[in-house]
Amino acid sequence: MADEKTTADMWFDPMCPWAWLTSRWLLEVEKARPVEVRFHVMSLSVLNEGRELSPKYTERMSQGWAQVRVCVAAAQRYGDGVLRDLYTALGTRIHLGKEQLGRELCAAALTDAGLDPALAGAADSTDYDPALRASHDAGMAPVGLDVGTPTVHTSGPDGQPVAFFGPVVTPAPKGEAAGRLWDGVLLVAATPGFYELKRTREEDPSFE
Repeated sequence: MADEKTTADMWFDPMCPWAWLTSRWLLEVEKARPVEVRFHVMSLSVLNEGRELSPKYTERMSQGWAQVRVCVAAAQRYGDGVLRDLYTALGTRIHLGKEQLGRELCAAALTDAGLDPALAGAADSTDYDPALRASHDAGMAPVGLDVGTPTVHTSGPDGQPVAFFGPVVTPAPKGEAAGRLWDGVLLVAATPGFYELKRTREEDPSFE
């Protein structure tokens, strides 16, 4: 049917600025193409367990657990659909407001999203880690562990499932430009044997 929508499932870690930009692009894609975006949680802290990291990045990973645990707790309480607004609330505070990661930020974001701020208590609890790891693994399995977030699962032009890391883009395209990028990403991602298209990144994330 002409009005049938394609589902695009995106796995995000709230603290990643590049995933934030991709998510804002996907929300623009919804306006330009028959696409419905659904959000799921992955964790850079999980992904980087056991890896040799700089002290600065190690500290960053230690701060990453709070936000993803709270996202999982909220999804368990209310359903995965709340992740759209909760991610927006978290990302707005993290990337636009430059607020410090942690329980206080989570409580404020939960309130912004109309959810119970008491769920911020999950920030310090390992009770949600099995579900977090399961969601993380589901997102990473089709793309491998040498990438991170954003990861997107969708259907190609022929209806077959495709999954990819990215796109890494700044600023997030809007309007028809967002739609054209979606068309191009699907074209290359659905090409058998296609793995990589890359150039040196010379810009920092721009949240305009």
